[in-house]
Amino acid sequence: MMPENSCVIYLENVSVRYRAPVEPFHSFKDFAIQYVKNQVRMHDFWALRDVSLSVNSGEMFAVIGKNGAGKTTLLKVISRVLSPTRGRVVIHGQVAPLLEFGAGFQPELTGRENIFLNGTLLGHSQKEIKVHLDEILQFAQLDEFIDAPLRKYSSGMVARLGFAIATSWQPEILLLDEIFAVGDEAFKAKCLARIDAFRADGSTIMLVTHNLSMVSSKCDRALWLDKGTVMGMGAVKSVVDSYMMTVNQNNLSKE
Repeated sequence: MMPENSCVIYLENVSVRYRAPVEPFHSFKDFAIQYVKNQVRMHDFWALRDVSLSVNSGEMFAVIGKNGAGKTTLLKVISRVLSPTRGRVVIHGQVAPLLEFGAGFQPELTGRENIFLNGTLLGHSQKEIKVHLDEILQFAQLDEFIDAPLRKYSSGMVARLGFAIATSWQPEILLLDEIFAVGDEAFKAKCLARIDAFRADGSTIMLVTHNLSMVSSKCDRALWLDKGTVMGMGAVKSVVDSYMMTVNQNNLSKE
């Protein structure tokens, strides 16, 4: 079935399979030697299994689940960073992904140089980036470090710079992966204010987070993933309640 006109993200039976060695290797050299000898045993790992979903224009859609559930893999598929092993992905609109801290950055380049690099990767011209440069610098609040190599930045500083770049332009579709896991409360408040402004202007936002209170207060619908499988999808309260019930039951069984 084709997505409705209001749908901007549509996935149909999407699966992602990784191949990994059965035995652990301590170095790439060890792996290469065993691989040449045809002595590397591989096993398949399914990061996503038959995931189907649709996200409508202007929605704020949450993806929840414990670590290793496949949440980041899902965003990578939607942003076209990763091709699915099988299934269909249909995206209507330009995607601005903020997936992993440091993704698209070069540690040896300065913060200023990384603004131009990352902005280019997001599809903006050098001229456009120059127009937005002052706004990015003001939002990130990294004046003292902006001409220092990125390798000297803390994870919070990298997150601030990445968010400032990705959101300096009004995004049609914004993908956020645990962006609020680092950084101080004042900067998180700035980020939320900008996200609220984007929502008011019609942007579609897909958010991966462990912050369930934010999901409950900000999001329209939610998806719960576990080991790559959809466990629940729909109204936020229903999905969050089901997820928390399972988490609590698992914690009790371990006691």
